[in-house]
Amino acid sequence: QVQLVESGGGLVQAGGSLRLSCPASGRTLVNYPMGWFRQAPGKEREFVAAVTISSRITYYADSVKGRFTISRDNAKNTLYLQMNNLKPEDTAVYTCAAAQFFNNNNYALREAYHYWGQGTQVTVSS
Repeated sequence: QVQLVESGGGLVQAGGSLRLSCPASGRTLVNYPMGWFRQAPGKEREFVAAVTISSRITYYADSVKGRFTISRDNAKNTLYLQMNNLKPEDTAVYTCAAAQFFNNNNYALREAYHYWGQGTQVTVSS
């Protein structure tokens, strides 16, 4: 239905920045609220950020507030995650996802998302 392929990950020193991209194909992204999740080695997948279809509302995990910015360009069918002031604890595989809808504050729940990308590795050295 929707194919998501993340890119932009890599190795960066603490304090550096990266910009992740997630172009979609198969169906127009305008129909889906979107989110980013990450999973570090030995840890469970956790919510990072989410954005509504119109981009009027964004949500962030407390651990990334003030450092990460989620955005989308519906005309380009692409979701982005700008990551600034990266820390070693940000090291993880980052995955973008498309949800059916957001309600009752379900934007941070994996169960809300129906389509997932393959993930891109972000490594932050100290």
